[in-house]
Amino acid sequence: MKSYRINPKKENYRNRKFTRSELMDMSTYKLRKICREYKIIKAYQMSYDRKKLIDIILKYRGIRGPLLIDSFKEGGFERLQEALDENLVTKLKALEDIKVPAKITIYEEVGINKEDMYKVVIKNEIEESNVLLVNGKNYLCGIFNIKKEKNGDNTYYLSANNKNLRLQGLNNKNYSLLFFKKSASEYLYKNFHQEKRLPPMNLEYYKVPIIDFETKKLEETKSVLCIDFGTSNTTAGAYLDNNYVSNISNNALLNQRIKINEINYVKFPYVTTKQERWEGMIPTIVYVLSCEDSENIKFLFGYEAKHHMKRKDYTSNASVFQGIKRWVNTYHKEEEVYDEFGNIAKVTRGEIINNYINYIIKSAENQFKCKFKNIHVSSPVKMKSQFVSMFQEIVPDYYIEEEDILDEGMSVLYNTIANLIEKQNFQDGEEYRALVIDCGGGTTDLSSCSFKIEEGDISYKVNIQTGFENGDTNFGGNNITYRIMQFMKIVFAHYYKNDGEIIDVDELITLPSVDLFRYVDELGVKKIYEKLAEYYQDVEEIIPTRYREYENQTSDEYQKVKNNFYFLWELAENMKKQFFKKTNILRNKFDSSELSGGDNDLHITSLSKWSLSVKKYDLLETVNRFPDVVFNIKEINKLIKADIYEIVRKFLEVFYENRELLHYSIIKLTGQSCKIDIFKEALKEFVPGRSIEFKQRQSDEENSLYLKLSCLRGIIKYIKSKKVGDIEVKIENKAPVIPYSITAFTFTGKEKIVIDSQERIDQAKGHILKPLSAREIKFYLKSDEGLTKKEYLYENDFSDYKPALVEDIIEQYAGKILQEETDTIRNGAVKFFLFTADDNWGFFVLPVCREDEQLHIGKKEYFTFEDDLSQLDFFDGLK
Repeated sequence: MKSYRINPKKENYRNRKFTRSELMDMSTYKLRKICREYKIIKAYQMSYDRKKLIDIILKYRGIRGPLLIDSFKEGGFERLQEALDENLVTKLKALEDIKVPAKITIYEEVGINKEDMYKVVIKNEIEESNVLLVNGKNYLCGIFNIKKEKNGDNTYYLSANNKNLRLQGLNNKNYSLLFFKKSASEYLYKNFHQEKRLPPMNLEYYKVPIIDFETKKLEETKSVLCIDFGTSNTTAGAYLDNNYVSNISNNALLNQRIKINEINYVKFPYVTTKQERWEGMIPTIVYVLSCEDSENIKFLFGYEAKHHMKRKDYTSNASVFQGIKRWVNTYHKEEEVYDEFGNIAKVTRGEIINNYINYIIKSAENQFKCKFKNIHVSSPVKMKSQFVSMFQEIVPDYYIEEEDILDEGMSVLYNTIANLIEKQNFQDGEEYRALVIDCGGGTTDLSSCSFKIEEGDISYKVNIQTGFENGDTNFGGNNITYRIMQFMKIVFAHYYKNDGEIIDVDELITLPSVDLFRYVDELGVKKIYEKLAEYYQDVEEIIPTRYREYENQTSDEYQKVKNNFYFLWELAENMKKQFFKKTNILRNKFDSSELSGGDNDLHITSLSKWSLSVKKYDLLETVNRFPDVVFNIKEINKLIKADIYEIVRKFLEVFYENRELLHYSIIKLTGQSCKIDIFKEALKEFVPGRSIEFKQRQSDEENSLYLKLSCLRGIIKYIKSKKVGDIEVKIENKAPVIPYSITAFTFTGKEKIVIDSQERIDQAKGHILKPLSAREIKFYLKSDEGLTKKEYLYENDFSDYKPALVEDIIEQYAGKILQEETDTIRNGAVKFFLFTADDNWGFFVLPVCREDEQLHIGKKEYFTFEDDLSQLDFFDGLK
C-alpha cells in the first residue's frame, strides 16, 4: 500500500491571483512555492511567518473575493429594484453560454443551497457573482448567488438565503435569471447594502428564462427526527416512508438526498477552500461569531466552527464551547461569552444548547424538505428524565418524545435485536443475554440486557429486560486523545531542548508492554503513568499549554500558549485517527502536503503549517519548521494500553469474579473509540474465547460513522417498529446501579457509609443521627476507589420543620422510611434520611426530628451525583 498523501498532483500557479481566504488554508510550504513561482524575492529570501507571507502575496498577486448578497438587509430589495428600473439597459446574448436547470423548486422557509444541486454551466466571462430572479415585468423576486464547484471548470451552483426571496402574491410568474459580469454584480452589492444613492451605471446582463419554476412551503410531517446528541459528535436521522409528506421533493429524490422507505441520515457540510463534502456526523462544538447584539447572538456550529478556529490559529478571543452535553444538570447557569471583536454578552447554557439543536433540526428540514414537530433526543440511561426535562424546556417549539424513548445503551441493543430479526438469526423463544460497552467521546457506559424473541401470528414479540450496570463519566475518546497529546508534548519539548534528540515511550512507561494488564491489577493505573505525568508537568516550562494561567500576561503570550494547546490537541486527534485505521500504516510524521514518505508503512499527516511556541530564556519563540519526529504504532499502543484496560477492568471485574460473564452470549462494543483493538485485547482477559460483536468496516470513515450510528439506527428502528407494528416490544428497565457511595462523619470523627456503592437507584437508602442543634451536615460522594468526588452541604434550620404524624411519613415515603427507624428517634435528635429515586440521578436528604415527643419533618433537598454529565473538561485551559 502506498503512503497516503493529500493533494499529490502538482499544482500550477501560473497567471493566478489569490484571495485571502484561499491563502489562509495553504501551508507555509505552498506559500513559499507561490513566492518562488512569481519571483516575489522579498518573501522567499527572508524567513517570514505565514501571516507576513500571505500579506506579501496579496500585495503582488492578491485579488478580492466576490461580493455576494447572502444576507438580508432592511431596504435592500427596494434599492435594488430601483437600480434595475433605472439601469437595466444592455441585454447580452446568453443562449449558448449559460445553461440553467430545467426546473427549480424553492421552499420559502429554507431557500436553496449547494445540497439542492441546482447547477449552472457558464462558458463566458461570468464568475462567482450575484444573480437576480425576476418575473416577466422585471419585478425583483429573489437574489441568488452562483458559487464555483470545487471540481468543475465551468460549473457553478445556485444558492439563496430564504430571507432574500419575495415570491408571495405575484400574478406574473414568467421567471428568468439575470446574470452579470463582476463589475455589475459588485454595483448591485453596493446598492443593496448602501443607503446612499449610487451614480447610475449601464448594467449589462444575460437573461435566461426558467422553463419550470415553483415555490412551496415546507409541510409538517409526523415522522420523528431522531438525534444522537454526543459529547464529541452528533448525528441525526429519520425513517421516511411514502407518506411522510403529501408532496415529496422530486429534486431531492433525483439527487438521492432522500430515500423513501429507508432510514435517512442528516448530512452536514464540511467546507474549506480545498474541498467540499457532506458528513454523516457533526462535531458538538459551538463558536460565538458575534455577540454585538446580545438579543441576537450569532454562532457557528460543528465543522464550520472548527474551521474558523483553525484559521484563527486557535488564538481568537471568541468563546468556544465543546462537550455541551455535560451541562444537563446546569443548563440554567449563565455563561459570559465573547466574540473576536471584544463584544461581551451573557447567555444561559440552555440557550447555547438550544441554538445547536435548532441548527441540527434546520439542517434536517432543509435536506428532507419538511417541518419536524416530533423530536427524539438520545440520553444516557441514568439521566433520561433530566435530558427529557431539559429539552422540553429549552426547545419548546417541538414535542420531545418522553414515553417511547430509548436510552443510548438500549438503542444500541435494540439495533442488534432488529438485525437478528432481519437476518432470521435467532432461536424462537430462547433467552439471550447481552452486554454493551459504549465508549463515546466523553463518557463510557456498560449496559446489560436479557431478551427473548418470539414469532407470533401477526408480529414478532420482543421482551427486553435492561439496566445500566456501570459507567465512567470521565473516560472516553477524548481521554485517549489527551494521553497521546501528553506524549507528543513531552517528545517535542525534549526534541527542541536537546537539539533533535528523541525520547522513547519506554523512558516514560518503564514496565514492559506485554505485562501492563498485570501491573494495572497489582499497582493501579495511576502508578503506570506516574513518570509520564511528572515529565508532562516539567515540560510545561518548555512548551506551555495551560493558557488560563497566562490570562494576566500579555495578549501575545496568552495567544501563543492557547495555540500550543489546540495545535497539539489537533495533532493528537489526527494521529489517533490515522493509527487506528485498518491499514498497514505503522509510523506517522507531520509535514506539508507536498512531501511524501518513501516507505509503505509511513504516513505523512499533512498540515497547513507548523506552529508551536517554545520557551527560551523566559521568552516564547514560535517555531515554524516541521520537526523530524516519527511516531510508531507500538509506542502509541503501549501509551494507551493501561488506560483502556483499566476502564474494561472497572466494568467487568465484578461480573468475572461472580462468573456472571459466562451467561452472556453477546458482548457488543460500540462508540467510535471501540475500534481500537486494545479494547478487544482487554476484554479477552475476562471473556477468553468468547465472541465479541464488533466489525471493522472497509474504511476508517465508514467504520467511525458505523459505530457512531449504532445508537441512532436503534432509535429509528424502534420508532419505526412501534409505528408499523411488525415488532411488538415490551421493555422492562432495571434501575441503574450507583457507582458511588455517600458518607458522613459521626461526632467521634468516624466516617460512616450512609448509602453504599453498587446499590440500584430505586433501592438505595440510609440514615445518620445527629443532635437537632446541628446547623449543617456535610455528605461526601465517594468513588469505588474511595476518592472524594464531591462534597454536599445540608443546612439544618428548625424553623423549616413542620409537625407530622408517623403514619403520614410512612405513607408518603413508602419504601424509603420505615416506622422502626422513626420510633428510635429520641427528643432533641434528628435523623437525616438519604434515599434515591429511579427517575433521578442523585439523592434526597430528608430530616426527621423529635421535639417534645412530637415528630417533625424538615426541608427535603435534592443533590445530584454529578453537576455536569462529565466533570473532566479537557478544554478548561488547565491541561
